[in-house]
Amino acid sequence: MTLARQLSEERRARLAAERLLELKQAELFEANRKLGRHAEKLSNEIVETRAEVENVRDENLRVKSDLQVANYKTEIAERRLWHSIEAIQDGFAFFDADGRMIAANPSYLAIFDGLEEVTPGITYARILDLIIEEGIFHIGEVSGQSWKASMMDRWQKPKPAPIVCRLWNGEYIKLMDRRGHGGDIVSLAHNITDTVRYESKLRTEQEKAEAANRAKSAFLANMSHEIRTPMNGVVGMADLLLDTPMNEEQQLFVSTIKNSGEALLVIINDVLDYSKIEAEKLTLYPETFDLERCIHDILTLLQPSAREKSVDLLVDYDLFLPTLFVGDPGRIRQVLTNLIGNAVKFTHQGHVLVRVVGETRDVTGTCEVHVTVEDTGIGIPEELVNHIFGEFNQADAERNRKFEGTGLGLAITERLLKLMEGEVWVDSRESEGSSFGFKLDLPVDEDLSINPPSLPEHVQKVLVADKQQVNRTLLQKQMEQMGATVTLCSDAKKAMELAWDADLIISDHGLPPMNGQEFAAALREAGVTVPCLILSTNPDLVEVTGADRPFEGVIKKPTSRRELFRKVAEATGEEVATPMIAQASVSTGGSRKMKILAAEDNKTNRLLLQKMLMPLDIDLRFAGNGEEALEAFQDMQPDMIFMDISMPVMDGKEATGRIRALEAEASHVPIVALTAHAIEGDEAGILAAGLDHYLTKPISKAEVFEMIADLTPENVISPFRKELHPTGT
Repeated sequence: MTLARQLSEERRARLAAERLLELKQAELFEANRKLGRHAEKLSNEIVETRAEVENVRDENLRVKSDLQVANYKTEIAERRLWHSIEAIQDGFAFFDADGRMIAANPSYLAIFDGLEEVTPGITYARILDLIIEEGIFHIGEVSGQSWKASMMDRWQKPKPAPIVCRLWNGEYIKLMDRRGHGGDIVSLAHNITDTVRYESKLRTEQEKAEAANRAKSAFLANMSHEIRTPMNGVVGMADLLLDTPMNEEQQLFVSTIKNSGEALLVIINDVLDYSKIEAEKLTLYPETFDLERCIHDILTLLQPSAREKSVDLLVDYDLFLPTLFVGDPGRIRQVLTNLIGNAVKFTHQGHVLVRVVGETRDVTGTCEVHVTVEDTGIGIPEELVNHIFGEFNQADAERNRKFEGTGLGLAITERLLKLMEGEVWVDSRESEGSSFGFKLDLPVDEDLSINPPSLPEHVQKVLVADKQQVNRTLLQKQMEQMGATVTLCSDAKKAMELAWDADLIISDHGLPPMNGQEFAAALREAGVTVPCLILSTNPDLVEVTGADRPFEGVIKKPTSRRELFRKVAEATGEEVATPMIAQASVSTGGSRKMKILAAEDNKTNRLLLQKMLMPLDIDLRFAGNGEEALEAFQDMQPDMIFMDISMPVMDGKEATGRIRALEAEASHVPIVALTAHAIEGDEAGILAAGLDHYLTKPISKAEVFEMIADLTPENVISPFRKELHPTGT
């Protein structure tokens, strides 16, 4: 081998060794780098671990501190709770699930009068034994073992019911026990001695109040009877006296007597009604009634008062609204009388309008009726509107009262409507007028499928002549609802111009500058042959007789829809069914007079009834008490009996019972109570005694005549052969 080759191989070996050394150095550097990163990671983990250990150490210190604070607070709370339990006057004790006492406050231990055995650890059963042995509780007539058994049975229930026990010293405690989730029981002995004594006092006071209420009711019933009995004579005789010849001054005196007597009866009725409502003893008696007729009857009674002040009374009864409803007609009439009567009383000029609308529900057969009474009277001050329905309240000041009355009318009205599940409201402005309204849901008692009346085919154009705009508007509405085209005017001159183009003329009697008769006569003189009807609040003042009268009829204001349609039909030549008169049911083909027996102990009332029935063709006999009535019944066999209830020797109820026993095999004789008893329940009690009908004193001639007409047998001569109008006065 040459030297050059050796040097070349050595150089190659040296280069290879250098490369291997470099590789090993690189591997060693990488290993050192990895070792450094691992050492750094371990160092970081050690630092984190040390931090966590520090945090845990700090948290443990905080928890230990919080536990110490919590334990301290718990000790304080327990100490305060127990101090509070010890301070309360009621007994308080804890029992474990086995019924052993854990702790009790001094009030609980005091019940046992210092018995040393009653300490923590004593069982509930042993406590009951001590109660029996020491006579701590009054357990009544039951035996000790029975009482203990009932108390243990109560104690073992999941929710023991509270029980009241009487202690030996007359005090009362109420034991109330509550079982916890673990079976422990908390027992509270609440001293209710003051409550028991107060309740006893309340019962005593309640008994006194009930006795006073019974005395008040008896007083009201007695006073009502005692007042109504002489008032029957006063009002009845005044009514009879008005039918006798008198000069104008005498008629004024007698009318004043009658009106004053009737006003006194209104006051009596208000007081009685309010007493019944206050005692929640007023009962409703629903029956079918005609609402529209009821309103017009009330307006007829109030018409004289309104006429004196030239106040128009108007009715706007929706043509499409039913008239027959089911309700208590007496109470609804009372509500209407109060509202309409107040409107007339407080209105000096203008009008009083009764507006009736409603919504009929075909599904339920009921109707939501809204009645509004609007007036142009004195109104109500704004500050008094919210008090107007209060007791004894009126809009005028107490020391300067201008209007009479009890101030109970609106209070009674509101109570009655609430009783009938209705509501009442008022809208008023002082010196401008008031509007009182109420709403009632009433069952309908007529066929809703019948269409309202319409005018005859040849009556298409109607002329309405009236000086009052409200009257014109109301008649326009009614005529248009019947299918007519209406023309309005306010004076006779304009009416004369428009009359030629009308099929019917309706004119007010006071049409300026002439009255209705003069206007109708002027029409005829001018050659106008259109049928003419006259409106008047007092039809008697309008001459309606004679074949040459210039008009076809007179309509009373206000008038019902039925009467208005009838008058229109008559005036235009349509056939109208003649209404039945009240005496149509009375037979006239009998061979003897009707025999009537009247039992009445009061001489004035006997005289009144005798004078009242004098015009009738009857055989009348009087009895002074129930015993005489019984004898007269057997002697004369009457066709009907008027029976007073309060009579000496034998009252009307007992006499009726005796009569019913005697007629058991014979025909039933109608007996009508004529009584001054008007307290709620009197009628039911009287009718339950066997009487058939009930009339309250003071009685009216119309009521008595109507009762006789209804009860006249078929085999007697008509009692009204002398008196042609049995329902008149």
